[in-house]
Amino acid sequence: MVVALLVITFVAAAALGAVYVFTEKPVEAARLAKINKAIAEVTPPFDNSPSDEVKEVPVDGRTLRLFPAKKDGILVGIAVETASTKGFGGLITLMVGFLPDGTIYNTAVISHTETPGLGDKIDKRKSHFSVQFEGKHPDSFKLAVRKDGGDVDAITASTISSRAFCDAVERAYRAASSGSGQWQ
Repeated sequence: MVVALLVITFVAAAALGAVYVFTEKPVEAARLAKINKAIAEVTPPFDNSPSDEVKEVPVDGRTLRLFPAKKDGILVGIAVETASTKGFGGLITLMVGFLPDGTIYNTAVISHTETPGLGDKIDKRKSHFSVQFEGKHPDSFKLAVRKDGGDVDAITASTISSRAFCDAVERAYRAASSGSGQWQ
């Protein structure tokens, strides 16, 4: 009985390991494609490969990734992969694009677990919430919901998700401000 159990366990472990090895590269390729799509959504048109020039910047005990978007060798924008754990459903991951002067160009939700029909309205496909950030500079546009003294109109019945979105964008701005100098 012990030998049979060992054989079954070994076969199951080998199968699991084989599936992992077989799917590792396609999963990574899909993740990279999602990141590259988000970079293209949040920055002006570019002709370089931002994911090849990524820079990591520590902010608030986390490491954020900055992707420089260049056109003819000139920096046209910076995409920042950022996150907040303050969402109602937990982790919210965004890609935030900035122009070289720090103005927010666009935002894209990479992943979230917010409540469908409420907090998921942070996603541009569900509502126009994120549009209010476009063209705003964080030095003059306070990245906090109005209830907290900021300039952001929160999603009705989803103040927590709105605050988390603002938190992630603010963190991205600090990362872009501190880490963008190397590309200019």
